Amino acid sequence: MFLYLRELPGGGVVTIEATSGDGSSVSCRLAVERRSDSRRREGHAPPVIAEISAPTQSAAFRTLYEIAADNVAVARGLLVWQARRAKRGAAPDTAH
Repeated sequence: MFLYLRELPGGGVVTIEATSGDGSSVSCRLAVERRSDSRRREGHAPPVIAEISAPTQSAAFRTLYEIAADNVAVARGLLVWQARRAKRGAAPDTAH
């Protein structure tokens, strides 16, 4: 279930999604879809730059919202995500 969606200045979107809840905690993730053309998004999962488990959905959302609402924090998250991919030997992702 999507909790938040924001368009990025250069195209694409930032989303916060609740991914699970087992009664004792809720998991949420922050993803960044960099492709502004929705036709290019098909078949590609957007980079997940942050994930969290918290006692409540609002606590998880609040933590991820601080990143999602800040363009610099989103860019920093993407850089970290790309560095992790490169370290694992994945092909560089140059799609925008």
